[in-house]
Amino acid sequence: MQRIERPQTVEELKKAALEVRKNLLKLCSLQTIHIGGDLSVADVMTVLWQYQMNYDPQDPNWEKRDRFVLSKGHASAVTSFNQAAIGCFSAEDVWNEYATDEGRFSMHSCNLVNPYVEVSTGSLGHGFPVACGMAAGLRLKGNNTSRVYVVMGDGEQSEGSIWEAAMYAVQQKLGNLVAIVDFNGLEADGSLEEITALGDIAEKYRAFGWNVCEFDGHDIANIKGYFDNLPPVDSEQPTVFICHTIKGKGVDFMENQARWHAGKITEEQYAAAVVDLESKFAQEGAQG
Repeated sequence: MQRIERPQTVEELKKAALEVRKNLLKLCSLQTIHIGGDLSVADVMTVLWQYQMNYDPQDPNWEKRDRFVLSKGHASAVTSFNQAAIGCFSAEDVWNEYATDEGRFSMHSCNLVNPYVEVSTGSLGHGFPVACGMAAGLRLKGNNTSRVYVVMGDGEQSEGSIWEAAMYAVQQKLGNLVAIVDFNGLEADGSLEEITALGDIAEKYRAFGWNVCEFDGHDIANIKGYFDNLPPVDSEQPTVFICHTIKGKGVDFMENQARWHAGKITEEQYAAAVVDLESKFAQEGAQG
């Protein structure tokens, strides 16, 4: 497969995020997917996969690669479309194979059928401890160039395994670990405050000893800046990004609606949503 030139500028990354959202909506017109959470984390995932990660699509087992773990297992579609954008496979592959018996793509990423998946995920709270183990393993191997990135949802922060892993990462001085929390404030059953009332999640991570970066998870210039200014891989303090996002971001009838945790849209809804996305993108560009 031909190598693909990756976006480098903020404007290129904004365009890339638009394409990811359009791909998600097309898939959502074909299949039921976890569209709300895919859209909320789309900007961060675009910058991570298409700009930040050191990853060779032609060699998914390359020892010097950065590792990625999707602890927020429901965001499999947005992961797949970003992998498609860098040449792991095509967007058409995702549309055609998603939720089919012989397909590589489904509501949860599976490394038994997809070599670009490091770890199969689904049950919340499991991916983060695995990512910690990967980061510790890289240290034991003497690999001080590769990072481990793990994307989590805000709802899974109520799992005890998350905080066991958070303590372990600090104790083991895993500065090669970057945790990303998609903080959209909504779970499948309602708002985070109604269900678990986690409070100030950033202060909790600070109390555990993490380097905490808290920012707007839809401001691509800001996202890129935080990735650009990560501490060195061989540093001793793990970093967590608390990304404040909007569930269903970019699609007016989905934004901040728990009912769009998962669903399927009609062809008419798909067409209208794409027009709206492109209009907003053009308007933003015109404003500067």
